[in-house]
Amino acid sequence: MARIFITGSTEGLGRNTAHDLLDDGHELLLHARNPHRAEALSDLTARGVRVVVGDLAQTDDVRGVAEQVNAIGRMDAIIHNAGVANGAAILPVNVVAPYLLTALIERPDRLVYLSSGMHSGGRADLTGADWSGTRATKSYSDSKLFVTAFAMFIARTWPDVYSNAVDPGWVPTRMGGSGASDDLREGHLTQAWLAGGDDPDTKVTGGYWHHMRQQSPHPATRDEGFQDELISQLADLTGVALPTTR
Repeated sequence: MARIFITGSTEGLGRNTAHDLLDDGHELLLHARNPHRAEALSDLTARGVRVVVGDLAQTDDVRGVAEQVNAIGRMDAIIHNAGVANGAAILPVNVVAPYLLTALIERPDRLVYLSSGMHSGGRADLTGADWSGTRATKSYSDSKLFVTAFAMFIARTWPDVYSNAVDPGWVPTRMGGSGASDDLREGHLTQAWLAGGDDPDTKVTGGYWHHMRQQSPHPATRDEGFQDELISQLADLTGVALPTTR
């Protein structure tokens, strides 16, 4: 049994992932944006799941979430599932929050970052990025390219951690919309397997996955120079350097 933390887990992919992992006997810590949203997890808290609360668009709240997680104890795996598709919060939620949580939460054995097939249309250009979320300066596709590059950076620099990015497909969640063409169940199986699976195939790092198979991500995500520039900007913004050793 593993202890697993999932961000953005009140509905959609995060919630479905939680159900599967809970049914498999894992201990779960889930996340809600605010106390009202946390009420949607009452059926899971009745089964022993714990919940941390914080708005991932707000840096102070992200720090608070990290503190809440660390107070509970070390996680075996973390799934960075939370994301937004539109507006000025795209960079804070999709990129800055995963960076800060990775830097501030005690290091787990496994990290899974939710990417998107749309990352392939992203621009590997950090110029003018407003990481604070005051202005909308980058697209959803850009943000998913950035977080995929971040997952690859962790795989490169943290050899004691299995770090992978997952494209769940275009699935009919609130963010994906009712017209989405992919299967919702298929959309969460890979991240659940990578975080909680016990077969040797889960002990892999630096992969970009779609429906249980590794794919080739945008070449920029594996560009070490681009990765380093991204991490430098995030560290400067947050004032938090990413630890390099355990």
